[in-house]
Amino acid sequence: MDVAALESTAVVMRAAARAGSLAAIALTVHTAWNLRHLVTLRPVPVRRQITERISIVIPARDEANTIERTVKSALDQQDLEDLEIIVLDDGSTDGTGPILTSLHHPQLTVIHGENTSPPVGWLGKPHACARLSTHASGSVIVFLDADVTLDPYAVASAVQLLREGGYDLVAPYPRLIAEGWFERLIQPLVVWSWASTVPLSWAETSQRPSLSAANGQLLVFDSAKYRDVSGHNCVADNVLEDIGLMRAIRSAGGRAITVNGSHIADCRMYSSTTEVVDGYTKSLWAAFGGPAGTVAVVGFLSAAYVLPAAVMLTARTKQDRLWGLAGFVAGVAGRALVAQKTGGRVWPDACAQPVSITAFAGLNALSWLRHLRGTNSWKGRAVTAADSP
Repeated sequence: MDVAALESTAVVMRAAARAGSLAAIALTVHTAWNLRHLVTLRPVPVRRQITERISIVIPARDEANTIERTVKSALDQQDLEDLEIIVLDDGSTDGTGPILTSLHHPQLTVIHGENTSPPVGWLGKPHACARLSTHASGSVIVFLDADVTLDPYAVASAVQLLREGGYDLVAPYPRLIAEGWFERLIQPLVVWSWASTVPLSWAETSQRPSLSAANGQLLVFDSAKYRDVSGHNCVADNVLEDIGLMRAIRSAGGRAITVNGSHIADCRMYSSTTEVVDGYTKSLWAAFGGPAGTVAVVGFLSAAYVLPAAVMLTARTKQDRLWGLAGFVAGVAGRALVAQKTGGRVWPDACAQPVSITAFAGLNALSWLRHLRGTNSWKGRAVTAADSP
């Protein structure tokens, strides 16, 4: 490569790094604005006892390490006069079934399912949730993952918001517990991603389906509206069924809200690096609308959060290094703001934002590779192109 070409490449890289730094700064400003408007549920007694019937439904497959704690936290809910809890042991091959059998409570119903593949056109979790919904008799249905622990006032506070705010769906994001090194790199991006990119105040007022953000670990529905959109039947083959449900509610004229649930619930989604990799690769391919969308999103995030850090460390001129530093600091600040608001670990984890985005890019590439090969799976069940949208 001749000198002119090298100089031209350097000019392009310098411009890209500065644009990336400006993007990181703009997103951090947006994040700060978003967090000021983010509704936060608090674990305190509600103003009036909830008298309507509440159904908490829990799909469980191979959750022996967490299921007892989850069910007991559901049974311990306060300020609810009429509560039922229904758990589906979805063909578990570990000790989940016997643990559930040993739990006895008048409000608890346990259903034991066979270890068979879901029907054609269905993925495992949507099918389990659809089955549970047929047994739920409450005017409010709470879908709860089997690894989530609730504060005693969690459901009451969410139902109070559901009714007083006139919503059909309240989607609290639990506090995500991350202990292993790879968990600490990846897990904070779950909350950071929507807190930094989705205009929450606009999403709440406009109710546009495209601005939906939801976490299937904890979803609180008005049951009539849930059934009006056909419930999980409308997302039977959807890898991201939680977002699909919020979009369905909004498309049908309903109202939904994403809220900070870090004070009322917590969850350690994955307990090893292998689980993190398998958990994300099974669904990331479906997150951005196709290969082009994935390339665009990963490219943008890399330009905003990885390139400035690289320039900060390698640029020859002080001015370029300062531009890189500005982008790096903005990325760290945005990550720290979200962690502080949502109960995450702030330091030193926020400083790893460029590394986190790099790891996220790798997970996206692996997700597409496995998807195209038909090798994505979760808990012994295939998540294949034939089963998925």
